[in-house]
Amino acid sequence: MSLGTIIRNRRQAAKMTLEALATAIDSDAGNLSRIERGELGLSESQIRKIASALNTSPASLFAESDADNIALPVSTAIESPLENPMDFVHWFRSAAPYIHAFGGCTFVIAFGGEVVSEQQFIALSHDLNLLASLEVRLVLVHGARPQIEQRLMRENLTPVYHEGLRITDDAAMEAVKEANGAVRVEIEALLSMGIANSPMAGADIRVASGNFVTAKPIGVIDGVDLQHTGEVRKIDKVGIQKRLDDGEMVLLSPMGYSPTGETFNLSLEDVAVNAAIALDAEKLIFLMDTQGVKNLRGELLREMTADKAKNLLNSAYENDTPLHFTEDIEYYLNAAVNASEHGVARTHLISRHIDGAIIQELFTLSGIGTMVTELPLETMRQATIDDVGGILKLIEPLENEGVLVRRGREQIEMDIKHFYVMEHDNRTIGCAALHPYIDDKMAEFACLAIDPQYRGGGRGDKLFNYCQQQAKELGFKQIFCLTTRTEHWFLERGFDLSPIEKLPQSKQKLYNLQRKSKVYVKKL
Repeated sequence: MSLGTIIRNRRQAAKMTLEALATAIDSDAGNLSRIERGELGLSESQIRKIASALNTSPASLFAESDADNIALPVSTAIESPLENPMDFVHWFRSAAPYIHAFGGCTFVIAFGGEVVSEQQFIALSHDLNLLASLEVRLVLVHGARPQIEQRLMRENLTPVYHEGLRITDDAAMEAVKEANGAVRVEIEALLSMGIANSPMAGADIRVASGNFVTAKPIGVIDGVDLQHTGEVRKIDKVGIQKRLDDGEMVLLSPMGYSPTGETFNLSLEDVAVNAAIALDAEKLIFLMDTQGVKNLRGELLREMTADKAKNLLNSAYENDTPLHFTEDIEYYLNAAVNASEHGVARTHLISRHIDGAIIQELFTLSGIGTMVTELPLETMRQATIDDVGGILKLIEPLENEGVLVRRGREQIEMDIKHFYVMEHDNRTIGCAALHPYIDDKMAEFACLAIDPQYRGGGRGDKLFNYCQQQAKELGFKQIFCLTTRTEHWFLERGFDLSPIEKLPQSKQKLYNLQRKSKVYVKKL
């Protein structure tokens, strides 16, 4: 039996509602429901709080559960890639391109009120300080749902929602104002820390907040008046840019103001997306309860285009009980699609439960969550002289192993117009060449190499098919290759083993009898 099931059984035996237990542990009923369903992990402090509220001990809870089925916190499921000093050196070197790329960029980072209520913002502030020290321009958008719920419960008021949006009457609006003010003050206080021997030492972070968001009422939806619930009408781009230019961090609350002096309760996603669009942000980052977006088979999707995200959403809506597709994912994935369709190049969906999640997502090759992009990250194109260094880095290990014939930098530079490269997020991860033999209407397919970190995903096939299509468009009737190690790869792709005499005359004269490469030819 899972730990979440044990907690639910204990709660029901004690005749406690979800809301009552959530209040007792200073958490959110929605998160507690996910914990009981096994969709959300537990931190050590949360386990202690729950055990205390249920008049038991953590040891007793674990003793009742099946250890093999315990859903560990997401943070414990991620192994640190820096197990020894040299791992750190390699990681730091690999992070250098990102450090150079991010300086001067604008990032909008959005997180729910749970990050503050569950004491996770202290660790997050360390990462924000690091980004600020790298001259990243930061705009933070906070939520306040659990804080609002607590204030409503204190006043014996029942929260009311319609299609995921709070119906904000006059009493609820007072709770919204009070909760947002309290959260904003706490965030500003934590960003002001300068404790010696801590990541915040000497930070001197200045935080700006104010009436940067103009809003309008949503009005009536399906016959339901949402009252003081609104939507973003305009973001004060100029005002925010001035603060960012002065080296300040901008903090936005999910509230907006109208020209007539009214205040509206807004959704976190609405404010974050509109801020990212208005500021032409390079990245929009959402911290969420789950690790990222998973497909219907439960596999984590590291990256996806906006079109693929829309297809996944449609599939989830068509499935009455989609697995691995929480309400959290639905809201944030829709927001990511909206941002991408309005020009935001990268939207990241990552877990708030992983310490250093933003750093791991931004400064490692594969990241730890899901990135939604406007266009596919992988592209193929003809190489230019600027690609010589990247090509040499790919082919030199294969040359040393004897898989490829050795070529020097000068030879690559002379033949660069015959090379094609595959890029992943502007990083060269593959190359291949098509050397033309015009008189024979043949082209030699050569020098195929894929970065070891990107092998196994069919990228060699993609690059080969791209080069094959280029050969057709250039009017070649056949392509050939010479190989000593990978003959089966070419046989599987329609090449035929052929005698040397099938090669163009000029190529026959250069054939290396000592290497004894096999000749494979394919008709186009």
